[in-house]
Amino acid sequence: MLAPSRLMATARIIPLPIVGRIADFLLKEVLSIHPKLFDRLGEYSQSRFAFVPSDFPFSFLICPKDRTVQAFRRGTHMAADTTICGPLVLMLALAEGRIDGDAIFFARKLTVTGDMEAVLALRNALDDNEIDLVDAVGRLSGPLTRSITGALGSVRRQALKAHGVQWS
Repeated sequence: MLAPSRLMATARIIPLPIVGRIADFLLKEVLSIHPKLFDRLGEYSQSRFAFVPSDFPFSFLICPKDRTVQAFRRGTHMAADTTICGPLVLMLALAEGRIDGDAIFFARKLTVTGDMEAVLALRNALDDNEIDLVDAVGRLSGPLTRSITGALGSVRRQALKAHGVQWS
């Protein structure tokens, strides 16, 4: 099985349009499972959230109002109201609400800049929805669902362990 670091290194060769399509497809899949995900944002549904993984060659801008995600090469300026930076696996685990966001933030494993109230509203919305990205990707795999879900779950556990975090 590929180690998480090899997956990150391999991602560099993926063309930006393909990354954008994958991110959009995954967001749409999550929203089909959790259609009210962004409803709890209230006034912050107009906010633009930038996610800048420190260990991944791409960054993402999510606009809840439009229910869109855009992919950018890391280092590209994005007009965002708030920016969250840190390891990709920690951001994904936070999106799933399975790790303690406060502990990660205060351990300085993530940095947050911009509108903190918007970030808190997003965190509350995510915590309310019990998202499982591995399951969402697995559902798209047809007859390979069990194999894909198992492999991705293993990669997720390894990656979190490498950051000293346990999946809960």
